[in-house]
Amino acid sequence: MDVMFYAVPGLIMAVALFGAYRVVRRWLQMRGAWNSGLTAEARCLRVFTTTHGGGESRVRTVIHHVYEFTARDGRTVRFEEEDGPRTVLEGDFVTVYYKDGREVAATAVPPRPGKQAAASLAILAFLGVIVVFCIGFMVTYATVFEPVGDAFFGGPVDDGGDTPLVIDGVTVSP
Repeated sequence: MDVMFYAVPGLIMAVALFGAYRVVRRWLQMRGAWNSGLTAEARCLRVFTTTHGGGESRVRTVIHHVYEFTARDGRTVRFEEEDGPRTVLEGDFVTVYYKDGREVAATAVPPRPGKQAAASLAILAFLGVIVVFCIGFMVTYATVFEPVGDAFFGGPVDDGGDTPLVIDGVTVSP
């Protein structure tokens, strides 16, 4: 039974830490693309939307753009970006910012490093609060409820005196 009180917060922490990893990774990709100084003219090949939720929850619609451009080394690069400008339609040409390398990181979002830094830090702070809450919950459970559970469910109990402690038929001297 105690496993549940460690496994569930541990799973929540793992999801929050993975989310933090994704936020930091995207932040660094965007910063790298904006700071590289490389730009190209890209063509929007496709625009589509996805929806999440419904029923009892709020519906969230996400717009996706698929862009294609030629990098300075001659490679044709195609990438998909979520939540881009809603005014860009199929066939439109836009300026993309990209970072060259083995894996090209590109974006069609104009440079807004301050706005992205603030948004990323706010998300990281929220995820940090979740992680701290989970750690606090597990520590509180361990210090408050485990001794109570041991007393009720037959775990070792030390009365603090000189009486020997018996665990599974074995006497342990104080």
